[in-house]
Amino acid sequence: MTAAAYEPAVPTTDYLTPGRFVDSDHPAVQAFAHAHADAAMTPRDIGVKLYYAVRDGFRYDPYHFDMSEVGLKASQVVESGRGFCVPKATLLAAAARVLGVPARLGFADVRNHLTSPRLREMMTTDVFAYHGYTELLIDGRWLKATPAFNLSLCQKAGVKPLEFDGSADSIFHEFDNQGRRHMEYISDRGAYADVPRQEMLQAFERLYPNYKTWMLHTASADFERDVHPDGVK
Repeated sequence: MTAAAYEPAVPTTDYLTPGRFVDSDHPAVQAFAHAHADAAMTPRDIGVKLYYAVRDGFRYDPYHFDMSEVGLKASQVVESGRGFCVPKATLLAAAARVLGVPARLGFADVRNHLTSPRLREMMTTDVFAYHGYTELLIDGRWLKATPAFNLSLCQKAGVKPLEFDGSADSIFHEFDNQGRRHMEYISDRGAYADVPRQEMLQAFERLYPNYKTWMLHTASADFERDVHPDGVK
C-alpha cells in the first residue's frame, strides 16, 4: 500500500467540502483545526500538525464501537475525546478540509490489529474489516495517514507509534517493539469522500454477527488498561 499519483475519482471539491460524517462545517471541528494549524501553512505542515493532534489528542477506543450516524461523525470524536479508527480518521480528514487540504478516507481489511483479549473474544476473529485511515493530498500525491493509535496506548502495548512526516505513507508498522508481527494488510477497500456506512454495516452483519451487542459488554471497560504487550500477537 504505497502512495500513488493523484488521480481523482471524483471532483476535488468533494474532498474539500463538508460531508455527512466528515462534518468539516461543525463548529467543534473548525475550532479544533484552527487550534492546531493555520491555513497559511503548507499542506505538508498542516497535515503533520493535524495528524499528531488527532493521534494523541483522542483515545483509540474500539470498545466504543458506535456505528450510528452520530457516532461516526468527526465532531463526535472532538466532543467525546475518543473513537475507533474510522471516526478518528474522519476527524483528521475533516480538520484538513477546514484548512484547505483535500482529504478523503481509505479503508482496508487487516489482520492482527492492536487488540486485547476481551476484544478478540468479542470479535471471534483476528480480521478487522474496514480499518480506517486518512488520505491527504500533499504535493500532488495522496498520502496515507493513520491517526488511530495514540502514543500512550502504543507505549502500553509495546508497539511502535506510527509517525507521519507528510512525505510518505503512514499505515502501520508490521512489527512491534519486540520484532513480532503486528499488522498485516489483507485487502484494500478503496478511498471515499465520506464514510461508506451502509457498506460497512452490510460487511459487519456478515463478518461479525454479534457486533451490535459489543458495546453492551464494554460500557465500563477501558481498552488501554486491558491492553498489554503479551496481548499483541
